[in-house]
Amino acid sequence: MSLITGCDYSMVVTTCADREAARRLADLLLEEKLAACVQMFPVESIYVWQGKKCQDNETAMFIKSKTGLFNKIAAVIKENHTYEVPEIIHIPITDGLPEYLKWISETVS
Repeated sequence: MSLITGCDYSMVVTTCADREAARRLADLLLEEKLAACVQMFPVESIYVWQGKKCQDNETAMFIKSKTGLFNKIAAVIKENHTYEVPEIIHIPITDGLPEYLKWISETVS
């Protein structure tokens, strides 16, 4: 198996307050062809917000896309998120199965 090297592809990570909010956001990203795949799973988050320790059940999202679409993805998340400061983390995909990366390219705009 040969791997593609580079940072043309990325995963964006965010969390939502619940599965319904995450599903709405995933649908928007897919409809706008900004994501090829969005994986969602429950997480327990423990964090500090405004000086207080907080603990919440959330839905984490792994959004697979192309690096060049990150700013558009971040804008959609910010515009449609319920949090004042949503988590938006960009993780470059430096290696991957060529067929999978090709599928991402063919799926997003």
